[in-house]
Amino acid sequence: MTAQSSLTGPVLIVGAGLLGTSIGLALRQARVEVLLRDVKPENIRIASGLGAGRAWDEQVPPQIVVVAVPPDFLGSEIVWALDSCPASVVTDVGSVKTDPLHEAGRHGPTGYLDRYVGSHPMAGSERSGPLAASAALFGGRPWAITPHESADPAAVDLVAELVRVCGGTPVELSPGEHDRAVARTSHLPHLLAALVAGRLTDAPEDHLLLSGQGVRDVTRIAAGDPALWGQIVAANADAIGALLIELREDLDTLVAAVGGGERATIEALLDRGVAGTAAIPGKHGGPAQEVAALFVAVPDHPGELARLFADASNIGVNVEDLRIDHDPGRRFGLVELTVVSDRVEFLQESLEAREWTTHR
Repeated sequence: MTAQSSLTGPVLIVGAGLLGTSIGLALRQARVEVLLRDVKPENIRIASGLGAGRAWDEQVPPQIVVVAVPPDFLGSEIVWALDSCPASVVTDVGSVKTDPLHEAGRHGPTGYLDRYVGSHPMAGSERSGPLAASAALFGGRPWAITPHESADPAAVDLVAELVRVCGGTPVELSPGEHDRAVARTSHLPHLLAALVAGRLTDAPEDHLLLSGQGVRDVTRIAAGDPALWGQIVAANADAIGALLIELREDLDTLVAAVGGGERATIEALLDRGVAGTAAIPGKHGGPAQEVAALFVAVPDHPGELARLFADASNIGVNVEDLRIDHDPGRRFGLVELTVVSDRVEFLQESLEAREWTTHR
């Protein structure tokens, strides 16, 4: 937080789970006073013990209230914050913005929502609860700010400052555009990952022994809390439903093409997938770069991964991304280093000169 920051605190966080506690930790690093409220005293005890703030003293008026509760309770808790803290700006960090806004709007007269500005950090984890929290959770991540038509500009500015203090990058969208965007980039991928992972539940054990990095990549996010995701999907049903209908049309086309051996149709659908991956913004939000993967065998004992990183650094090639594949049948990890395409050959030759085993 800079000396000129408009965020002076205190900040009241309602809901000391993963996001709420992470916001508290980030704010406390910036020396902003944080107050915590949660229906579960255990969550406040844990979050306070982690250094994310202290239990709310109702005599202390907050500058801003951050509602960080599950989707089913967002609307009612936003109303509680507006009623209980009449001088405070109110935001929330829920993954759906339209429904809570409409619910809160039914509870007050004209101007009731002027102090409310929705927001949503595009950060999280398959884990939940305060013990999964991290002050670094929002670092460099997009954080949507979704002002409605009557939102006070000063309230919008304060929420944007909260985002920046937590390390996020503010992205302003209308509530409706936000819900359509997250349906496409977050909610639909999660549902598809769950469906693919569900195909594994009754698979024979010898089939599962062939599991590689591909199935792990596709199914990783399926481990999220089903109860929480059920609330999210229900709250954003219209946007998700429209995308599912489009996807069903593609799936019907694919089923017919596979059954009929129509390779041209199959390849056309796969080509569209390649184009879609290329459309995802690259590092730091810039255009996607042309990259290539180099696989390096790393012995499974202490120090080897650090040695690989040190060698790559000394070689002078920047690693854009990495993954580690631990196959049950191998006694070493296979590290996939993603680098800019025109540097992959040089990196491979340089690592092999240092006695690493590699392949592309």
